[in-house]
Amino acid sequence: MHEAAAILLALFVIFVAAQVGAEIAQRLKLPGVVGEIVAGCVIGPSALGWIKVEDIATGTPLDVLAEIGVVLLLFAVGLETRLDDLKKVGRTAFLVGVLGVIVPFVLGVLWAHGNGFVWTKSLFVAAAFVATSAGITARVLQELNALQRIESRVILGAAVIDDILAMLLLGVVTSLQGGGGVQLGSLVFVLLQAVAFVAIIGWVGTSVMRRQGHWIERPVNPLSALSITLAICLGLAFLSTEFGLAAIIGAFLAGMIASETRNREQLEHQTRPLLAFLTPFFFVITGAKIDVHVFADASALWMLLVVTVIAVVAKLVGGFLGALSLGRRGATIVGVGMVPRGEVGVVIASLGLVGGVFSDRTYAVIVAMSLLTSVITPPVLAVLMKRDASRPEPA
Repeated sequence: MHEAAAILLALFVIFVAAQVGAEIAQRLKLPGVVGEIVAGCVIGPSALGWIKVEDIATGTPLDVLAEIGVVLLLFAVGLETRLDDLKKVGRTAFLVGVLGVIVPFVLGVLWAHGNGFVWTKSLFVAAAFVATSAGITARVLQELNALQRIESRVILGAAVIDDILAMLLLGVVTSLQGGGGVQLGSLVFVLLQAVAFVAIIGWVGTSVMRRQGHWIERPVNPLSALSITLAICLGLAFLSTEFGLAAIIGAFLAGMIASETRNREQLEHQTRPLLAFLTPFFFVITGAKIDVHVFADASALWMLLVVTVIAVVAKLVGGFLGALSLGRRGATIVGVGMVPRGEVGVVIASLGLVGGVFSDRTYAVIVAMSLLTSVITPPVLAVLMKRDASRPEPA
């Protein structure tokens, strides 16, 4: 089959599987994202094989399309998140982000070293426990129309801090794998430039847009505002990768900047069709990347169970302790919202496999843990949010 035709067929299969999976999940009173991830597992290389390994490898058209989908999702989330709202939860979000890194990392190191990994490799394994996937939780919060709740703002703010710390931590443990020492000066520089990027773009960008936002309305094209803000989104997504951050952080900041314009509601309406088309690819392909055959071994299943429990409990405890100012119920919601590892854990596991740190089984367990935390979180978060809908928001 011609390469272009094969790609089109793969797009068709993924998109239809996503719609079927989301529909089944929603009929079961689960968020649609759960069905999309499970659909990816079903049609992936280790099950039905409708999507081949080479189709979803890094840098392929499907992988790029999935990346665009999650970038656009975080841009849309940013559109519904004002800087002033994040300022109100800044201290809480900072505590959640920091504790949400420290607790999983410490528990991950202890587990890995207890299972025979040397200390340097144990640190790398633990890094896969750390970073929260903002894309998974953001999608659930968006489906629940809960992005304006204080818990949601804390989760999204903490995810930005979480990502900065996780990328710095990954730099540390990666440098240790080569046997050399950690250069404190360079690590401090990386941290400072990452923090500076988020602070300057978030603060200066929103301030400029408040004063000069009218310029995006000048072109005659009725879609000009959307086109200009999407260009800002792609530009900041690229810049964030240059500063050692995930592209989704730049996309989120671009959405926050665009939310300060008078066209905010129009932009939200215009991005919905794009979201409906592109974001399912990210979640289906995330599910398709796991090899279920490795779990035919009982010891691998036991390892997966232990790793998943550690990953869930660690993030839950870290998020809960950091958000205690919201009350026990609010802190529980924040803790659960920080649990998904999603694509972040998958990326770190891939780096570990390529670098010879992980065996095939360890890699499969880490990837499966990342996906399991992404699957079990949405229904739990949805239940907590719905039960808590009538609770008055804390001052």
